[in-house]
Amino acid sequence: MRNTALAFAVASMALFASGCNQAGKPADGKAADAKPGDKVDAKSDVKALGGMKTEKEQESYLIGMDMGRSLELLKDDLDLAVLQKAMQANMKGDKPLLSDDEARQIRERLQEKVRTKQIEKMVAMAKKNQEEGDKFLAANGKKPGVVTTASGLQYQMVTEGKGAKPKSSDTVRVHYKGTMLDGKTFDSSYDRKEPAVFPLGAVVPGWQEGIALMPVGSKFKLWIPSKLGYGEQGTPGGPIGPNATLVFDVELLDIVKPGAGGPAGGPESAAMGGTHPQH
Repeated sequence: MRNTALAFAVASMALFASGCNQAGKPADGKAADAKPGDKVDAKSDVKALGGMKTEKEQESYLIGMDMGRSLELLKDDLDLAVLQKAMQANMKGDKPLLSDDEARQIRERLQEKVRTKQIEKMVAMAKKNQEEGDKFLAANGKKPGVVTTASGLQYQMVTEGKGAKPKSSDTVRVHYKGTMLDGKTFDSSYDRKEPAVFPLGAVVPGWQEGIALMPVGSKFKLWIPSKLGYGEQGTPGGPIGPNATLVFDVELLDIVKPGAGGPAGGPESAAMGGTHPQH
């Protein structure tokens, strides 16, 4: 685990690393969420956001909001008054109450506490996701048109194409949308307005099996159990939790000939940086 103090600082300043795009104030300095009629601060020329009229208020609230998210695991272990006192003293340049050695001891203890809480959270999430996935697949497999393979993959043919079926050694071009069981989209080539091109043998097992069943020109719906997707690890730092069952709408556009160009990528590549089964 990274140094706790550094993690808090990084989380607090996430706005600036992302070009301010998620905070209502984009990189060009304009207020993205401002509405017609919002009052403008006479001194800073900043439009009112969230009931706050000045840059100082807005930016202070944003940093506090990001810090609050980063401290969620420790919300029951922190004294916010003491935390605020330490921040104010540090920003004023006052001598800290803790020596370097004392701070090190507390930091190590805190890091261990966070590790334990992270593990507990992951175990609980994995159990919940597995139970929900098993229940969903058991019911889904009984629906008309849904086929369950020997591996546990489920699919439904939406449109049957007339082309060839790809082999595991082929490179394919597809359009797809990936969602969780609750319908939340975590990745979509349609949203990027560009199909993905990737070697079929490089993606998770559920994709390898499902796309190999599709003639070119087909549209399928795939339900991928966690063991054929990202398993117990999920995608750390990404949108897919441990033991998550995934749903994909897939359109097989083409089998790419060797040497043919095309945008690289693959399922979840935009969100997670890779699609290999070992990820």
